[in-house]
Amino acid sequence: MPSLTDDRFAEIAQEIACDVHTKTQDDDNIIKVQEISRTFVSDTITVPTEEMNAYALRASLGDDVYFEPSTALLETHVAKITGKEAGLFLPTGTMSNQVALRTHLQQPPYSVITDAQAHIYRMEAGGAAFHSGANSIPIIPANEHHLTWEDIEPRIVSGTDVHVAPTRIIALENTLNGTIIPQDDVIEISKNARSRGIIMHLDGARIWHVAAETGLSMKELCDPFESVSLCLSKGLGAPIGTILVGSKPFITKARWFRKLFGGGMRQTGYMAGCAAYALTYNFPMLPRVHALAKRMQQGLEQLGVGILSPAETCMLFYDPSPIGVEYWEVVERAAQLPDPIKLNGSRLLMHIQTSPQAIEDFLGLLRTLKEEKTAAGWKPENAPPKKKTLFRDVYVKAVRPA
Repeated sequence: MPSLTDDRFAEIAQEIACDVHTKTQDDDNIIKVQEISRTFVSDTITVPTEEMNAYALRASLGDDVYFEPSTALLETHVAKITGKEAGLFLPTGTMSNQVALRTHLQQPPYSVITDAQAHIYRMEAGGAAFHSGANSIPIIPANEHHLTWEDIEPRIVSGTDVHVAPTRIIALENTLNGTIIPQDDVIEISKNARSRGIIMHLDGARIWHVAAETGLSMKELCDPFESVSLCLSKGLGAPIGTILVGSKPFITKARWFRKLFGGGMRQTGYMAGCAAYALTYNFPMLPRVHALAKRMQQGLEQLGVGILSPAETCMLFYDPSPIGVEYWEVVERAAQLPDPIKLNGSRLLMHIQTSPQAIEDFLGLLRTLKEEKTAAGWKPENAPPKKKTLFRDVYVKAVRPA
């Protein structure tokens, strides 16, 4: 084998070298932060602040597949405040939910009950079937708000009939589309489920918002469940991460499945540092976020805009058709404002970096669109009749007619 010359190695190193910083990166980041403050698409778009970065850079430098001290401290802390024995840091909420289901479920056949609009059922690429071989039983709440035991009990599958997949897990989501499940109903579902040997899992991606709005402790909110998934990168504003909590044996097995799923990470100290900062400094900002969402709803209602799902916490879903406007018109006109606003349909989501001015500007745009429609001869009686359907999907994407 011929020896490698210094010049040849330098050529290879030059080919491999990469610079992700553009010449305008600093200016671009300033513009991006401004854009984020005027985006109602999601709360996952928030970015670390200088203060968060400074705190996170002081975190430990371990390897989390073996042991990472700062990450272990974060896992222990979240387990403690939720009243569970242990915690596990995972990269995403989807992986956390799917690892939880796979850890609980031993041998098919089995089924998982969810709300028909739950993230586990609708937004995780059929993961329960793919990863766990589980049948899903989606249920539409009779009260059009949240599941109750009265909804769930008739749909539970039990017995030894070889044609069916017995129910092993009830997976609730709180908040779901920003709405809060009354704790009394959660407790009743849990009590009845446990009496039948059914496991309770909570997709608590935004459970922090429930605590901020109701004053219930995290332990109170999590006590009815054997496992809980708590996202750190949505409302709390960390750049990445979810903590799954449960019993020590459960988390020991979940750690194994995390590795199997490809979720074993290495130097996660920085991520844990960001999460710790978010818990300490960003959680207290959630009441302000809720107030912004309520202000948005108030302004829309004053204009006569329909509300598909109210602002109980950080988001609401609206319908502009009562003022003669379609979603695509709102999206396009919002993008054309001197200081653009980004949205993609019926969901309006406020976050810790939302600008109050963006809300007023959005309401001003709706006011202008309403005035234009009225001037063009549109009248309320021209509004399309609402179709009565068994399932009302509040998520509506803005699609311009062909």
